[in-house]
Amino acid sequence: MIAVVRFPGSLDHDSAAKAVHAAGGTATFAWQDDAELPAGTTGVILPGGFSYGDHLRPGAIASRAPIMGAVRRFAEAGGRVLGICNGFQVLCEAGLLPGVLRTNTTLSFVCRQVHLDVADGDTALTRGLAPTISVPVKNQDGNWLGDPATTRVVFRYHGENPLGSTDAVAGVANARGNVVGLMPHPEEAVDALLGSTDGLPLFRALVAA
Repeated sequence: MIAVVRFPGSLDHDSAAKAVHAAGGTATFAWQDDAELPAGTTGVILPGGFSYGDHLRPGAIASRAPIMGAVRRFAEAGGRVLGICNGFQVLCEAGLLPGVLRTNTTLSFVCRQVHLDVADGDTALTRGLAPTISVPVKNQDGNWLGDPATTRVVFRYHGENPLGSTDAVAGVANARGNVVGLMPHPEEAVDALLGSTDGLPLFRALVAA
């Protein structure tokens, strides 16, 4: 069972749960005030949105919510965690992933389809992905700042750098490879009606945990 964590301001929790179902799994929601993840949790998704209205910094307040203690323990025990957009910001703010997310260099909200190169297909969540995938991006604070030389980079923007990230980084993992975060939205790329199913293997890997 995949736990989809909700914070005040989460927007993409339903899409994340539907992606899990499309991958053959079951999903349940966990609330930010919960001290523990739901019983039977085998994977965790931190979905996109604007937790706490992006006050202070995107993901900063959510990273200190009670549920994040349980997420940290789950990750440290080897559990698979996927952070998408705001969820990526939360994981970075919590110190579970390296780097920080800043305002896009365009100083604008970017919303369109992008192509990603899979820079590391050997993590627990990226195995099975095609070398290049097509997924949408939709954010204003997706400019990743960090050191690619000391970071396990898993996704880079293909042929462009729409948000201005260091080295065109679109997603990273922890050293162990069981925690992955990315700014684009693979949950919106699991149905051919939406134009792409390239994100589905991420959720299949999560369900297979």
